[in-house]
Amino acid sequence: MSRSPLLIVVALSVALGVTSCSTAADSPSSTASPTSDTVTLVTYDSYAISKRTLQDFTDTTGLTVEINRGGDAAEVVNRALLTAGAPEGDVLFGIDNNLLSRATDAGLFVPYVAAGSDAVPAEYRLDPENNVTPIDVGDVCVNYDKEWFTDKQLPVPQTLTDLTDPRYRDQLVVQNPATSTPGLAFLLASVSEFGADGYQDYWRRLKENGVEVENSWDAAYERRFSGGSGAGDRPLVVSYASSPPAEVVFAEKPPRTAPTGVLVDTCYRQIEFAGVLTNAPNPVGGQELIDFMLTREYQEDLPLNNFVFPVLPDAELPDVFTENSEVPAEPLSLPPAEVAANRDAWVSGWTDVMAR
Repeated sequence: MSRSPLLIVVALSVALGVTSCSTAADSPSSTASPTSDTVTLVTYDSYAISKRTLQDFTDTTGLTVEINRGGDAAEVVNRALLTAGAPEGDVLFGIDNNLLSRATDAGLFVPYVAAGSDAVPAEYRLDPENNVTPIDVGDVCVNYDKEWFTDKQLPVPQTLTDLTDPRYRDQLVVQNPATSTPGLAFLLASVSEFGADGYQDYWRRLKENGVEVENSWDAAYERRFSGGSGAGDRPLVVSYASSPPAEVVFAEKPPRTAPTGVLVDTCYRQIEFAGVLTNAPNPVGGQELIDFMLTREYQEDLPLNNFVFPVLPDAELPDVFTENSEVPAEPLSLPPAEVAANRDAWVSGWTDVMAR
C-alpha cells in the first residue's frame, strides 16, 4: 500500500480531532463473558505466530483469532486513528514506543492491566495508564548482505556516518518514517546521533549518496534488499538486529550461519505493544488475547515467527535465534517525552528534505 507522507500528515491531523472519555473504570470487567466466539487482531502485514499457538488459545478460551493485516505498523496505526470509536477489530498489536503517545492521546485504547504484566521489566512498561501492554522488544538496525561485500571486496560500513561515504552510493534502502515504524525508528536514530539541528543535513547527505525510500518494511527488505531472501540489488537495508536468524530458519537449505549481518552502531531500540481498542466489538475477548500474549507459550513462539525478543525475562530463546541475532550493548534512543513532543516536526523536516 502506497501513501503520500503529506496525505498521512493531514489524515492524522483529522484523526487526532477524535477524542475519547474512556477511563480504566470504563474498561470491561475481566469476569465478564466475551460477546462473540471470535476475537479480531489488527496488525501489520509481516506479523506471524504459529498455528499451534493460536489453536492452543482457542482450545483454552473457546475463542478463534481472526487476523486483520493492513500494511506496515505505522499504516495500521494511522488507519486505526481514522476509524477511532468504530474499530476494525478488538486488539491492535504493533504500535511501538515511538507512536504510542499519538494513539493514547487520541483515546485509541481502553485501559487494561493484563494478567502477568507484573513480570515484564519496568523499562518496557512505558504507559503508566495501562492503555497498552508491552509484548516484544527489538532493535532497528541496518542489515547488510555479507556475500555482496565480500564479492566487491568492499569493507562493510560500521556507523550512520559511513552510510554517506561515496563508497556506499546507491546501496542503502530505508523505509518512509511517515508510513513505517522501522523507518521512523531509523529517523529517530539519526536525530539521536546528529541532534535535532543536524539530522536534516545527514539526510541530505544520504539523499546525495543515492538512498532509496520504500513505504514499508516488506517492500524494502523483500523487494529491494539483495541479502538472504531479498530479491533486489541493494546490499544495505533498515531492518532488525534479530532479522538474520530468519534467513537461516526459512532457507530452503539452511546455512550454518546467517548470510546477512547487522551494523550494531546503527541500532535504535523499539518496543511493541498490544491494546484493546475503544468500542471493540469483543473487548473481553480482546483482554483474553492480550493475557495470552504474555504467557510463556506465546512469548517463546515470538523469536522464530516475528523474529523479535520476548519481554518476559524467563522466556527461553532458541539457539538458532541467539546465535544469529545481535544485541547492541548501547542502542541509540531518545526519551519518550522528547519523541512525543517532536516526532511530527521531525517527520515533516524529513519529508521536506526528501521532497526537494
